[in-house]
Amino acid sequence: MDSPVPSPPPLLTEVLSAWAPLALAWFLMGLELPLAAAVIARLPDPVVNLAALGGVIFPLAFVVEAPIILLLTAANALCGDIPSYRLVRRFTVVASGVLVTVHLTIAATPVYSLVVDGLLGVPPEVSVAARPGLLLMLPFAPAIAWRRFQQGVLVRFGRSRAVGAGTAVRLLADVVVLVLGVRAGLPGVMVGTAAIATGVVVEAIYASTRVRSVVRGPLTAAPPADPPLTWRAFRAFYVPLMLSPMIALAGAPLVSAALARMPRALDSLAAWSVVMGFLFLFRGPGIAAAEVVVALLPRPGAAASLRRFSWIAAGGLSGMFLAVIATPLDAIWMSKISGLTPALGAFACAALPWLVAVPGLTVLQNAVQGVLVHRRRTRAVTESVAAFLVVNLALLGLGVFAARWAGLPVGLIALAAGTLAQAAWLGLRARERPPTPALAG
Repeated sequence: MDSPVPSPPPLLTEVLSAWAPLALAWFLMGLELPLAAAVIARLPDPVVNLAALGGVIFPLAFVVEAPIILLLTAANALCGDIPSYRLVRRFTVVASGVLVTVHLTIAATPVYSLVVDGLLGVPPEVSVAARPGLLLMLPFAPAIAWRRFQQGVLVRFGRSRAVGAGTAVRLLADVVVLVLGVRAGLPGVMVGTAAIATGVVVEAIYASTRVRSVVRGPLTAAPPADPPLTWRAFRAFYVPLMLSPMIALAGAPLVSAALARMPRALDSLAAWSVVMGFLFLFRGPGIAAAEVVVALLPRPGAAASLRRFSWIAAGGLSGMFLAVIATPLDAIWMSKISGLTPALGAFACAALPWLVAVPGLTVLQNAVQGVLVHRRRTRAVTESVAAFLVVNLALLGLGVFAARWAGLPVGLIALAAGTLAQAAWLGLRARERPPTPALAG
């Protein structure tokens, strides 16, 4: 008689159960930009509109939202009782108001020309096309802030499935608005940005409804934190986390500026958003590793299971990426699904091999980041982002100075090298006399 197949260790099973819905949420979120780009590519003036989306609107919108990107991590780590929840909620509301003001200042005042025409230096037709879309993205930052705050609470209290469901609702809202925008005959960039802005608002509303049972139930019943969370403690914890995406995303407009100053500038700007959307399908699930580590690392014996899971997930995601680009599937995605012209699709596919290691590095980087967040050593996260930016910008600067290579492959090489530098720095910092069980070591 055949011997029974051994079951995975219970804790590893729990890790997978926590990660799967979050990974699904990031994967579905990764479909948003390719979906919008695919629609834009089939509308009039696709190259200019894609360049406006990927070279202007998203870099600027991401810079504005940077201070609140890691609110999910903060809420997951800190919101264990009602007073802590209320403190982080107050910060979320105030930060949202500040970010809306910053976004409006950039999009609706002469600052736009200074940033887009001056700093970024994009072609004039791209600048003109991007401005209405950037205005439509005004709700983006506050909606992201609110839903990430609520999602962090959901993850902390074992409701990660609600996060995946919310992203599915967001994607459905995207599809509805894309269809309506096309039927209304709107310019491509406005169709795409209206869909994305609507989707994040709908997802924020959904997260608010799902978190109510947690707030009224286990969060209210939880004993007060000892010591209680204060504004001083919150600042010490969150400011380094806040600075991390701010530093990283400050580089996004500089990437656009570099691409605009290298050969094949318009093609590189147009293909950049499509390639980033494709990469995010494989990279996004790895980002969820940080939240799983923060939530489960306090469990006895969790470190070994989390370490094993991280290496398996890293190998799996990079392996899937390699399998796709080694077949005609990448060309099908670029030309048939994303709607790029055959020449632009081939240009994008030729640069994809530089990204093979990035999905796996993303898993490992976020897993070790989760360890450091658990230890409250968030300054190391900021340091790692600085390492990413230094390497990334150095290689972009080399590409601009040489003026010999097309911008897209140079940008992707810089991204991959920066990601490796960031993961390496986090690994080094995690090995330094850990006060708690660690993933790295």
